[in-house]
Amino acid sequence: MAAVLLRRVYSSNFDEFWSQLTSDAQSNLKNQMLLTIQQEHNSPLRKKVCECSAEFARNLLDDNGNNTWPDILKFLFDCASSPNVMLKESALIVFSIVPGIFGNQQSQYISVIKDMLHQCITDQANQNVRFTATRAAVSFILANDEDTSTLTHLKDLLPYIIQCVAEGLQTDDDSLLKCLIDLAESTPKFLRPQLENIFNFVLRVVGDKAISDQFRQLALEVVVSLAEKSPAIVRKYGKFISLLVPQILAMMVELNDDADWMTADDVEDDDDNECNSVAAEGALDRLACALGGKTMLPHITTNIPQMLQSSDYRCRHAALMAISACGEGCHLQMESILGNIIDAVLPFLQDTHPRVRYAACNAIGQLSSDFGPNLQKKFHEKIVPTLLTVIDNSYDMPRVQAHAGAALVNFSEICPKNILTLYLDAIMMKLEQVLTAKFKELVEKGTKLVLEQVVTTLASVADTAEEKFEQYYNRFMPCLKYIVQNATNKELRLLRGKTIECISLIGLAVGQEKFMQDCSDVMQLLLKTQTDWQDLPEDDPQLSYMISAWARICKLMGKEFEQYLPLVIGPVLKAASIKPEVALLDSDDMEVLENDGDWHFITLGDQQNFGIRTAGLEEKATACQMLVCYARELKEGFAEYTEQVVKIMVAHLKFYFHDGVRMAASESLPYLLECARIRGPEYLTNMWQYICPELLKAVDAEPEFDVKAEHLYAVAQCIEQMGVGCFTDEQMAELVQLLNKTINDHFERQNSRQEQRKDEDYDEVVEENLECENDQDVYLLSKVSDVVHALFGNYKEAALPVFDQMLPNFVKLLGHDRIWQERQWSLCVFDDLLEFAGPLSVSYQQYFLQPMLRSITDKQPEVRQAAAYGIGVMAQFGAVGYAPTCAEALPSLLQVIQSPESRSVENINATENAIAAVTKICKYNATGINVAEIIPLWLSWLPVWEDEDEAVHIYNYLCDLVEINHPLVLGANNQNLPRIVDIIAVAFQQEAVSIKSEVGQRLINIIRQVQSNAQIFQACVSQLTPDKQGTLHMILTS
Repeated sequence: MAAVLLRRVYSSNFDEFWSQLTSDAQSNLKNQMLLTIQQEHNSPLRKKVCECSAEFARNLLDDNGNNTWPDILKFLFDCASSPNVMLKESALIVFSIVPGIFGNQQSQYISVIKDMLHQCITDQANQNVRFTATRAAVSFILANDEDTSTLTHLKDLLPYIIQCVAEGLQTDDDSLLKCLIDLAESTPKFLRPQLENIFNFVLRVVGDKAISDQFRQLALEVVVSLAEKSPAIVRKYGKFISLLVPQILAMMVELNDDADWMTADDVEDDDDNECNSVAAEGALDRLACALGGKTMLPHITTNIPQMLQSSDYRCRHAALMAISACGEGCHLQMESILGNIIDAVLPFLQDTHPRVRYAACNAIGQLSSDFGPNLQKKFHEKIVPTLLTVIDNSYDMPRVQAHAGAALVNFSEICPKNILTLYLDAIMMKLEQVLTAKFKELVEKGTKLVLEQVVTTLASVADTAEEKFEQYYNRFMPCLKYIVQNATNKELRLLRGKTIECISLIGLAVGQEKFMQDCSDVMQLLLKTQTDWQDLPEDDPQLSYMISAWARICKLMGKEFEQYLPLVIGPVLKAASIKPEVALLDSDDMEVLENDGDWHFITLGDQQNFGIRTAGLEEKATACQMLVCYARELKEGFAEYTEQVVKIMVAHLKFYFHDGVRMAASESLPYLLECARIRGPEYLTNMWQYICPELLKAVDAEPEFDVKAEHLYAVAQCIEQMGVGCFTDEQMAELVQLLNKTINDHFERQNSRQEQRKDEDYDEVVEENLECENDQDVYLLSKVSDVVHALFGNYKEAALPVFDQMLPNFVKLLGHDRIWQERQWSLCVFDDLLEFAGPLSVSYQQYFLQPMLRSITDKQPEVRQAAAYGIGVMAQFGAVGYAPTCAEALPSLLQVIQSPESRSVENINATENAIAAVTKICKYNATGINVAEIIPLWLSWLPVWEDEDEAVHIYNYLCDLVEINHPLVLGANNQNLPRIVDIIAVAFQQEAVSIKSEVGQRLINIIRQVQSNAQIFQACVSQLTPDKQGTLHMILTS
């Protein structure tokens, strides 16, 4: 106990403790630590002393890597070469805990370290020494995983490590196998020379049922970890994959046969990860995602048909679960044979064994998620009726009935509304029948599993059906309200929470007018729960359901929700403020907690683990997102709470335990500023100055790409809220530094991807992964562009000195050798320069003009769109200095517009931006062109409707020309009027312009002028299709 307590003193407040000792006391302590190791003969106690000494040694390494306890190094070498087994083990334990113990002297000791490890790992007389040496060697390798020289020096130890791992199977100690997993995760290429042996070892262990389940699962984890870390290496061993996949499928057959499975009402612990079938299913899923369908699917499809035909229900179950597991990783390959897969799975929904039916439901549900909405569009006629039949035929199999309902949730979540609507009558009838029967069963028997699922299914269908659900509202709402009112027992809290969710989603679906008849009752039921709020634990499932429901009702009611805000805000703030339980754990603590599902662990290195208790984290994230909703929807009605909420959210920018919390925190900040505006400029400025430094720090420190992108977007939105002058000089300098750093980091990652393409293990699947990484990177780049846009949009030409500091990076991004996404976003930045700096942008044209002109005809439509938009704003805002450039751009713009594929889905936005650019040249900067030649062409390109922002410019110019009776537009004897009326009808029909907008009113006035001559108007209308005639009637009578 003394050793354990002393170690904790070392790890928690060493500096304070050490500085209070005299130099003599410090020397005595060092000597006593070493002496105690040598004198302690009890093995467990000696291990504790070694751990304590190791922590002591770690703290005596200074910041420069100097070991201020040199005696420990001599002690290690002396003990390792001693004939005393106890001392050998002690030295290796210390070294394994602190592999960096040699500090900056490691390179000069590397040969001695290797010899020490080699001598111990080959000690045939002492198994414990060999095993401890293996752990020490692996620890040292992991500590130097990026040091190629050191790893090369240690490669001769690898065969002995593998031997000891295999030898460890004869013991109860799984730590050696875990060491091999650690190597696979951290240094896969180090294992390359022994991969053949490793793969054969894994095959032997996984396939041997005499070996413990724990060892078999760990052996499988070796390959899965290796595949996830370095898939290209594993793909080269195709013969091994062809042998491993059948073994994984065989493990999935090892299903625990539970007589009570079919009728179990509480299934929280059903998918126990210690079960072979579940572990194998997870491994298959991860391997498919890591190695890809091209590698995995052939081996899966070779085995599954035979398993589906087996008389053993466990084989059929395993085959169907395998189909569920491989959909994500084998998506591309499975998509082409999806019809065959659906046809193969559907018959098993009527299998004689309930667990096979369950697996078939699982497969349909997972396939619906993985391949939607295409699956829903192609196979709805087969799937929906069959699932409804399963629901109807499974009253005696509650697990199956519930899972069929869950599959219907998966199907409906991303099902197009027009398809789901076809089955609404049938679905509602079936759900109503089950709801009635299971509600009665709840009262009589207390069973609730199916009822919980039916409520969730009902919510999902309503969410997709939206206003189409209104006709069923009165059939379900009274029963749902009754459940919320009466399901007050602790055992029913999940049912109550799901019912609350269902009611709020139905309300959102049918709209305010329909829901208002029950809204007051629902709010009172929810608020009643608050009277007992203090008695509810933080992980009570009702909390997150209620918090989300309040936010949905807020969105539904709008300003009318303000009356309830004082009553609901307390619990939301409490949930958002939950502080998770965290701990720094040593090996003893880990042994106690590592199997506790409420804890999540992160290894910090050198045998230390950081633990966080995850209970309440999802509720916290939900609450934070709901605060975003309140601020967004209520605006000044939320002003009273901005000060309290902004303190919570700013602090949560550093909440690294949950990405969703940090994202909600940054998303809330611009909305909170908008809410606070009503409290006056001084209050608003103070709030922004509280936010700004922390938001900039968060951008800099954020490790996750998607969260960092949201932080940058929040910066952009805050600039839009606060306007010009929102940054001090120091803050602006910090922002520029952050943006430049983000771009430079992007360049480094791009270079890294190029190097990976030269790697010996590079293949097409690696390329797919690199492209996914690139997409993430480019998304981050787009948010940099958003910030620059906000700066230019608010600071105008005053942003130029700031822009100058970032200019070299944007010029580099625009280079002809850069990928198209980089050029696209760089063009967007120069578009902003043209739009907001106007004529002053001329001094920068040497950097962007020629690339922009070239990009008009780029093969990538996104690049063409950015370039065409740039020419448009150049014409509109750049003044006469750009007239020659506008004229030079015109032939390229015409080429884009007149291309045979210009109106295809992928090209339409670029084309309409090119049309808008020609429009702006004609209207604002036409001195270098013959407008009369362009106008007849221009009119032939209309109507446009895809890009609403650019449509405004195009239709305003049409109005200009019509209003001055331009002869080239109206034509001889007004012969073009029917064409103009058709263009206007399509503009409104496609919602390219709004009736209430200025341009909308101008277009309507033109129609009214035509209408004043009944004969001409009738001639125009008669040439329109019925739907266009209906649109024209609507705009004229609105």
